[in-house]
Amino acid sequence: MFDHLVESGSHSEDLKRKGSFLAGFTILYLVLMFTGLIAGILMAPAYIDQQTLELTALIAPVPVAAVKTEVKQEAKPEKTELSKNVDVREQLIAAVDRADLVPKEISAKASDIPPVRKGVVTMIGSGNSNAVNPIAPGAGTGNIISAPTRVETNDEPPPPAPTPKPTPRAPISGGVLNGKAVRLVTPPYPAIARSAHAAGAVQVQALIDENGNVVSAHAVSGHPLLQAAAVAAARASKFTPTKLSGQPVKVNGVIIYNFVAQ
Repeated sequence: MFDHLVESGSHSEDLKRKGSFLAGFTILYLVLMFTGLIAGILMAPAYIDQQTLELTALIAPVPVAAVKTEVKQEAKPEKTELSKNVDVREQLIAAVDRADLVPKEISAKASDIPPVRKGVVTMIGSGNSNAVNPIAPGAGTGNIISAPTRVETNDEPPPPAPTPKPTPRAPISGGVLNGKAVRLVTPPYPAIARSAHAAGAVQVQALIDENGNVVSAHAVSGHPLLQAAAVAAARASKFTPTKLSGQPVKVNGVIIYNFVAQ
């Protein structure tokens, strides 16, 4: 049974061989790792350049100090009464040290009215009082002012409105005006008409104004040699003014002159 047994030799060579293989593999692994690390470092900048990087900067807002706005209210002027700031006297009585005020009357009896104070404004009034807050315009003598004068106005009614002038009216027709004449001038008989034996009635159209004066006249019928004398006589005549509703009006009528052959 033991004839077929193989006697094993020393394992040192096998271990040595395995150790060499393991050492070689370890060195190769380390070299590969080192090479990969170096390659990664070299490839990193190129990879970073290909990337799109955005840089966002967050800046904190600058704190702004709150400005307080103060609204200044203008001080309203206080109403001051003149009578409280000045002395009031019924009559200006000079003090013993006032030579600029001469009393109206000289009496041995002392006056009940206090004298004018020095350096205080004084006004004439219905009583005698001293100012609460006296006005002192300056050192020296006090100023004297008069009391306000009351202006009385008479409430008179307004004057009546002027009467409008009457509107001029158109002349009215007066027909034959011979009967309304105050002075009817008789025309002279022209010599040329007498020699021609011209005769008959001449009608003159006349316009009479509000006062009865003839303002225009012209012949409308009659012998031509007699018309000029008739028109001249009509212009020199005077007539009674004509009124309509109490208002004088112009009259347009006819004046008839009869010429008899001589």
